[in-house]
Amino acid sequence: METNKQVVSGSNELEIMEFQIGENAYGINVLKVKELVEARPFTPIPLSHPFVMGVSELRGKVIPVINLVKVLGLQERKFDGVCKWIITEMNQMVVAFQVDTLKGIHRLTWEDIDTPSDTMQDDGGLIIGIVRKEGKIILLLDFEKILTEINPNVGINETRTSKIEPKVARSEKHILLAEDSSFLIQLIQDSIKKSGYQKLTIKTNGKEMWDYIEEMVQNKGEAVFEEIDCLITDIEMPKMDGLHLTKRIKDHAILNRLPVVIFSSLITQDLRHKGESVGADAQVSKPEIEELVNILDSLLQVK
Repeated sequence: METNKQVVSGSNELEIMEFQIGENAYGINVLKVKELVEARPFTPIPLSHPFVMGVSELRGKVIPVINLVKVLGLQERKFDGVCKWIITEMNQMVVAFQVDTLKGIHRLTWEDIDTPSDTMQDDGGLIIGIVRKEGKIILLLDFEKILTEINPNVGINETRTSKIEPKVARSEKHILLAEDSSFLIQLIQDSIKKSGYQKLTIKTNGKEMWDYIEEMVQNKGEAVFEEIDCLITDIEMPKMDGLHLTKRIKDHAILNRLPVVIFSSLITQDLRHKGESVGADAQVSKPEIEELVNILDSLLQVK
């Protein structure tokens, strides 16, 4: 099965890879997938996290292997077929996720993805989107949160934020944040405010943020820059992704001067060109929150 990473940047389209565990269908953004392989031998690690099956060597690198059955709290069972590994790259890490079977790739728009209701977050918030396709439901999982739960050091944490020195000059700037994960919203908000950026407006998807900015520019015109100073956006969000949001801003006659920073787990050497193609002023890989603050200082000329 081949993955297609040629979706046009800024088109608000994506491809998801559908996989199956037991009777349930799940999905992952193809941009996170490096490779698909048959399950292979691995070495268990004593006293490791229960989700971690062990480590295995792949193309000269030793990578962790995570059992999604345990992550999802499903009952262990005998599987007669050959399990598959989805090799991913996120947060500057290469990780294998074991699944039962791979079902195929679907091209969608972010408008096709529903946001899970609050009642669905009782599962720990692992579901970040719902796709209804061909009479079935595909649940999109929060793979970054899975990694952070296994090893908090790969996420935004106190060690990273302790490196940030607060500056009074930052308090004058109004920062916009587009991020759909409630888990990350809280971490980013706490970190940004701790640095001194106290004026923060948050929207949980690109469409909400675009509507907010567009209404401001319609009311204020060029004076909009007296109200807002910079936008931080994730890439993966329901309704409108961060690349499409960035493209709309940079194609706008007035708003194109608004600095846009893409803050995403998808910022890798292979994918950095996507942000560049839509005109992003900077791109930072999660969880480098201290680097995000440094870039904000540079773009906004905070001394």
